[in-house]
Amino acid sequence: MATKVWGPRPLQLTVLDLIGRKGPLTDDELLKEVKAGKEDMSFRELNEILMKLEVNGIIRVSRQMKGKRRVELVEQSERRKQD
Repeated sequence: MATKVWGPRPLQLTVLDLIGRKGPLTDDELLKEVKAGKEDMSFRELNEILMKLEVNGIIRVSRQMKGKRRVELVEQSERRKQD
């Protein structure tokens, strides 16, 4: 009987899944949720992932107050307008 080996799940997918299920989150809340899912991620890694996703038009990151950022998914209709 063959054993299936699953590769690690990309952290970008983990981040997108959390935002999709929980709705808009602050960057601190998002990091706590990722770590609660037993994923090891630093704040620096989270920032890199958020930057890539924002540049690709998948998420929007806005500043709420000093040191707090709101992360939310961009609606598909808005993505189509950008193309």
